[in-house]
Amino acid sequence: MINLNTLFLRIMSINPVQRQSIISLFWKIAFTAIGFVSTMYFAHTVGAGILGAYFLFTAYYGIIGIVTDGGFGGAATKRISEGEEPDAFFSAFFVLRSLLVTFVIVALIMLREYFVDLNTSGTFVWLLLALIASILHRSVASGVVGCGKMGIHTTCEFINNLSRVIIQIIAVFLGFGVAGLAGGFVAGMLIGALLELRFFDLHFMRFGIRHIKSLLSFSFWLFLTNSGMMVFSYADTIIIGYYLNNTEIGVYRVILQFAAIGAFTTSAIRGSLWPKVSRWSKVGDFGLIETSFSKALTYSFLLAVPTLAGGVLLGDRLLYYFYGSEFERGYTILIIFLILQLVNVFNSYSTMYLNALDRAKDSFKVTAIGVTANIALNLLLIPILGIKGAAIATLLTMTLNAIIFWRVLSKKFTLQIELNSFFNIVKASLIMSIFIFSYRLIVPLSNVWLTLIPVILGGIMYGIPVLKLDLTIHDELKKITLQMNLPWPNWL
Repeated sequence: MINLNTLFLRIMSINPVQRQSIISLFWKIAFTAIGFVSTMYFAHTVGAGILGAYFLFTAYYGIIGIVTDGGFGGAATKRISEGEEPDAFFSAFFVLRSLLVTFVIVALIMLREYFVDLNTSGTFVWLLLALIASILHRSVASGVVGCGKMGIHTTCEFINNLSRVIIQIIAVFLGFGVAGLAGGFVAGMLIGALLELRFFDLHFMRFGIRHIKSLLSFSFWLFLTNSGMMVFSYADTIIIGYYLNNTEIGVYRVILQFAAIGAFTTSAIRGSLWPKVSRWSKVGDFGLIETSFSKALTYSFLLAVPTLAGGVLLGDRLLYYFYGSEFERGYTILIIFLILQLVNVFNSYSTMYLNALDRAKDSFKVTAIGVTANIALNLLLIPILGIKGAAIATLLTMTLNAIIFWRVLSKKFTLQIELNSFFNIVKASLIMSIFIFSYRLIVPLSNVWLTLIPVILGGIMYGIPVLKLDLTIHDELKKITLQMNLPWPNWL
């Protein structure tokens, strides 16, 4: 039996990027499981309408939060990660962010009558409280990430998410509805920030105008880029709310969350790589940047491809049993979102790499094109096709972004996709798909347990072939496992 101290020492012996990605991935897997279960509970308990009101609240928080950040969060992380005067840059960032949040809160209060949806659902006050909590949450997070402590950051983010879900479940059970969901969102943010503060090494100190100018020089384009990404993420939600209703928002966002299972590998690796790529660009080590990019794509496709295959074959039944009959009609949307995850693998890394390379201006230009197209397509397609139109609009604009990002990045460094590994992933996914398809022909999926069996067995039918077919993936995973002194099956 391995005790926790021994396991910790073994994990620490792994390459920093791999180690932090493993920690991030572990917490992503854990929270994804918890998030799915809690969303199932909320869907069955309060329905799509209440969930839609909550998703509208988070959409407003996301978009308004970009204004309160002003791009300074990413700029502070960048400057702190470079290792020069980190305390001064953090202090400048904290003051700037506090001023921006104060300004935005005053503006929101003055314009409250225009936020009809938030006032009707009773979430306007919770939005103000979330913005206040974000001062501590985002400031501490930027400092910890900038110092390269991604393992600590992702652990605290998991505790943030876990606390949020627990409080939300209790509040919904007690009948607080959307107020309970929004209140849990704020409480979780504060709990995670307070825990992360214990590992915070930076200190307040006097800063000068040059520190502010340095942040501004990077934050302007980063702010525009992040604003574009937030509009990308939430414009469809707000436009759906305008043309349709909260129930349609609930169905749309729940399915989007369900499809995101194919992307959490990307999220884990992306967060771990950001401070490393920033440091590599500072010292001019483009060989590591090129290698890390191709490896990151491979390990993201390792999950995204089989998730698409499994979703096509089992998605209709999973939506019905997990969330209820009103969500089953979103099966077509689910397929669109799963395809979107494949495209978004490239987009997600492209944005991060350009920002880490101090090329936020290039990132913004690409994002601006996509955002403009996204809003136009949403306004055109949602009135005609409903939430299917929103999904199609997002897929089309993300594909456009990927094409442009490829052209921009190829001018910065050599882009390489490990085609052999990608094709091996596709082959293993086909083997899994044949098994699941045969299972559905023989066994009627008449309950949730009979539906979960092909999910579990399909994962095994995918995992073994991909390790047998691809020696590169096999050897790297085996090396990491053995470094932790964990057993590796002899037959693999």
